[in-house]
Amino acid sequence: MKRSHVYPPAGAPTRIELKVVPIGNSRGVRLPKAVLDRYAIKDAVVLEAREEGLLLRGKKDKRLNWDDTFKDMARAREEWKDLDATVADGLDKEPW
Repeated sequence: MKRSHVYPPAGAPTRIELKVVPIGNSRGVRLPKAVLDRYAIKDAVVLEAREEGLLLRGKKDKRLNWDDTFKDMARAREEWKDLDATVADGLDKEPW
């Protein structure tokens, strides 16, 4: 049987349980190769503590997060006076 290198495979749960194992004097988890390939994880990951739990992501993952977005907005001194007009345009009611 050929294994899929895409994680998660179609129809598979998106949640997996990983065992915490001894690694030298520390403890850690081993990520399946399919997960490493799917998320392009090479040599490092970033662990973020969040209110709902821990988030593990690839170091090169450049997805936006609210903290960085707000800092960028403040640094750029973005003007938001047209926001009300934009929100009132009704686009949110259009099917995507």
